[in-house]
Amino acid sequence: MKTILILALFAITISVNAQTQTKLVAYGPSITLEAAKKIVAAAEAFAVSKQYTVVVAIVDTGGNLVMLTKMDNTQLGSIEVAMGKAKTANNFKRPTKAFEDVVAGGGAGLKVLGLNVVPVEGGEPIYSADGKIIGAIGVSGMTSAQDGEVVKAALGNK
Repeated sequence: MKTILILALFAITISVNAQTQTKLVAYGPSITLEAAKKIVAAAEAFAVSKQYTVVVAIVDTGGNLVMLTKMDNTQLGSIEVAMGKAKTANNFKRPTKAFEDVVAGGGAGLKVLGLNVVPVEGGEPIYSADGKIIGAIGVSGMTSAQDGEVVKAALGNK
């Protein structure tokens, strides 16, 4: 019962945030390994240019791992965090920064902590050319803002 209540409150919180979106985004075919490799290469190139050490995770539309890389000297804990950010962004169809903002607001937004989400910046859905979600990226290893920079660079949103 408690879990159902938490999920209901979370759904209300997220639906309020979702109302600012103008359209419902659909899932498309899952990202290919080739496309994932290109995104990871862009993420790593940006991270190297900033002297960041990160883990980059790419998941498909089912939240399944497609690719994961860990740069040398990145802490091991970032592996699970990067995968969690990618899964959160994919499963909820929004950047993980949205969850960070909800939690920062306190109150009912704290209910999100009871769910299987990673509520910090560094996860984004990946969109196809026709605007459908084909998976998501998660980055961890630096501050959440720096992880977010890597994600934006990887997706071409510098």
